[in-house]
Amino acid sequence: MHIAVAGNIGSGKTTLTKMLASHYGWTPKFESVDFNPYLADFYEDMERWSFNLQIYFLNKRFKDVVDISKQDDIIIQDRTIYEDARIFAPNLHAMGLMSTRDFENYSDLFDLMMSLVKAPDLMIYLRSSIPNLIAQIQKRGREYERSIRIDYITGLNQRYEDWIAGYKNRLLIVDVDNIKFENKPEDFQYITDKIDAELFGLFPGE
Repeated sequence: MHIAVAGNIGSGKTTLTKMLASHYGWTPKFESVDFNPYLADFYEDMERWSFNLQIYFLNKRFKDVVDISKQDDIIIQDRTIYEDARIFAPNLHAMGLMSTRDFENYSDLFDLMMSLVKAPDLMIYLRSSIPNLIAQIQKRGREYERSIRIDYITGLNQRYEDWIAGYKNRLLIVDVDNIKFENKPEDFQYITDKIDAELFGLFPGE
């Protein structure tokens, strides 16, 4: 089984992935940020490095999806391949930070990849306001994120909402402005109750 956690930068994907993996005994698969050879350069010069970064992510994420499909364990994944193609790459193209030629090349590659794999069994989307995202990004203090533009974050957020509005598979939306799962056990239990209902039915044995 494949559970995926989606959401904008700073929405709490990694934290929730860790907590759910621990709670259920699932195997976590995290997004790699520490060893990305393009990320720091991208935040310094988005137009120059956007295509390189997105292809790097697409390659890594596709490998993850293929690997997950071969596992017998229940895997919970921090960020999905869909977010790269439906949110990040289109946002860069719309902002003039990725050329149409590069974007079309990227999109064709994504479509080919998606013809070979299936959607997650459950998508958990962490919905957040811009002020909350900015506060969380500042709180975690990653050096390469200091130069992120607010218009960039805002554009991503709108694309997340547009994508989720059209998402056709099993979906759980968590409003992280109001559900503080990291600090409030009752809020975390609210999420696990929702997951139990989605995956296992409302009652034992259902």
